[in-house]
Amino acid sequence: MIAAALLGLGAPVHAERADRSAPMNVEADALRYDDARQVSVFTGRVVITKGTIRIRGHQVEVRQNDQGQQFGIALGDASQRAFYRQKRDGLDEYIEGEAERIEYDGQADRVTFRGRAELRRYRGAVLNDRTSGAVIVYDNRNDTFTVDGDRGQSTPDNPGGRVRALLTPRGADPATTQPAPDTPAPTLTPSDRLERRP
Repeated sequence: MIAAALLGLGAPVHAERADRSAPMNVEADALRYDDARQVSVFTGRVVITKGTIRIRGHQVEVRQNDQGQQFGIALGDASQRAFYRQKRDGLDEYIEGEAERIEYDGQADRVTFRGRAELRRYRGAVLNDRTSGAVIVYDNRNDTFTVDGDRGQSTPDNPGGRVRALLTPRGADPATTQPAPDTPAPTLTPSDRLERRP
């Protein structure tokens, strides 16, 4: 794996604090529950809401420990990645992401996105920052996230499997700094070393 890039989101990244004690509501096509292990497995067009948290996936496994902390694993399918969204505490900002696998750890206050991972920050309804890589760990307690690339996970739009980031400067209006939605991303030339190009 390429070395992790540690990036701050500008302002503190605290998630909505009330989400921790909010009840979890789930809709799915099917449920399998194991009382001894305190594990529920929901399958088929799963939609979870917990306060401002929204999770969608083809399959979601939810478990709860003896202290009432909740943990979840959301999986996408061949046609769509799993999805996660949460409001930032006291701000009109949202963090959302997609990946083949999303792991939610309520005790550590951390979300991990694995496989074709993308994390976005919205200010209101306007995209402010966007990062992508093989693995993204969003840590609410430390106000940080890390992004790892993986050369083995190349895609047509990222043949080198490298970390990609679009970060809007503090104080800038993201509406004026973002490319139009139909504008293709710039072509980047993969390289293993830093060098000057004409």
